[in-house]
Formats: sequence, C-alpha cells, structure tokens
Amino acid sequence: MASSNPAFSRSPVFAESVRPTASAQELDELYGRPSATPAETGRMSYNDTIMKTLISFGILLVGAVVGWMVPFLALPAAIAGFVLALVNIFKKNPSPGLILTYSAVQGVFVGGISAIFNQMWDGIVTQAVFGTLGVVGVTLFLFMNGKLRATPRLTRIAIVGMVGYLAFSLVNFGLMMFGVTDAMFGLRSVEFFGIPLGLILGVVIVLLAVYSLVLDFESVKTGVERGAPEVFGWQAAFGIVVTVVWLYVEILRILAILRGE
Repeated sequence: MASSNPAFSRSPVFAESVRPTASAQELDELYGRPSATPAETGRMSYNDTIMKTLISFGILLVGAVVGWMVPFLALPAAIAGFVLALVNIFKKNPSPGLILTYSAVQGVFVGGISAIFNQMWDGIVTQAVFGTLGVVGVTLFLFMNGKLRATPRLTRIAIVGMVGYLAFSLVNFGLMMFGVTDAMFGLRSVEFFGIPLGLILGVVIVLLAVYSLVLDFESVKTGVERGAPEVFGWQAAFGIVVTVVWLYVEILRILAILRGE
C-alpha cells in the first residue's frame, strides 16, 4: 500500500514500483555482516573515550610546560580553571572546546604550582607524579577486577565530603588572601596533637579522590553500555582530568607538609 505521506511517497526509496527483491545469497551476506561498531553508530565507546582522555591530558601537559616556565600564572590559572570547571559541570551538553580549554588552563595551574613547590622542595614533583600514577593505576586495576564499585550510600557520603571540602578550601583561600593567616597552607597548618590538619585532611581527600575516580570509571562504563552519544566521551574525559588533577595537588601538598614548611 502506498504511503499518503508526501515525504515518503515522493521518494523512490519508499515507492512500490521500485521495491527491491533480494536473492537468498544476498540475504545470507546481509545477515552475515558484523554488527555496526559504536563509532559507526555515533555512540560512546571505550576506545573513543580513552582517546579523548589522552587528548585532554596532552593539552594539560602542554599547559603545564607553560606554567612551569612562568610560575606566577598559577593563581590566575587556578581561578580561571575553577570558573571553567563550573561551566563544564553545569552545561547541559558537553563542549569539546570548553573541555580542552579547561585542560589547558588547568595545566598552566598545575605546572606553575609544581614549579613553585619544586623550588622549595627539590624532587617533590617527581614523587607526586609517581604517587598519582600509582593511585590511579591501582584504582583502575581494582575497578576492572570488580574490587571497587560505587554504591548509592557511599556516593551520598562522598558528595557531602566533597562539598564540605570545597567550602573549607574557599574559606581557607580567602583567609590566606586577606592575610588573616600567614601560614603557607593556612588553616591546614594548624596542628592537632602535633599533626598538621592538612595531613589529616590530605589522607581523607585522597580517599575521596579515589572514590571520585571510581565514579568516573562507572560513568564511562554506564555510558558505553547504554549507548550514550559519542560526545559524552568528552564529558567523561573532563571528569577524569578534574579528579586526577585534584589527586595530584593533594598528594603534592601532603608531601610538602611531610617534608616541612
């Protein structure tokens, strides 16, 4: 029966007079073809997400080189990176351009703060880099083997912890900027029973960062399994970059506190 829809009836594809008939051999070949890959259907895939993540980290490393050579850019880059992170978090659809811009700016911050710390404590950056790679590697290994999984209860606790730590960090930054405290790490330098608060917080924050990585990996897994649009691979890459940078900075700070202000 001919379609009454003009969009269909005017197209030879849907006209009865050109309806093709396939032979048994052609049908056999059709059914024997492999299924379309995620890339062919425009869906999120592990390989594509890994590639987007590597590109993001590549851009971050380029920015880090700039920050290492011009350390005073660390503070403006940190502020710009925070703003870009908020924009990317609340943006409805991922923007590859904004995500790569965030990676570049965050790289300048990481490079700048690394140069400053390395001038004060020689070799501390190398230790922090290997420490970060070790934590990320172990977390990924345990996740892939089913040893680490996110749960609704732990996720709620982690979110509360992250929001609380963000509030603490903003207050601490404000106190340091206005000269209320002249300690290098602000309130983190306050000691409890001879242990700096920054060291205690550092351990907790590293655990939160590890759990955040698990959430990032879960997001990638869920996105691939549900056939999310390919562009959301950029969102996954953004999340992983945010978490790894956060983890690196915390490990760097812990090492600095251990080595003495």
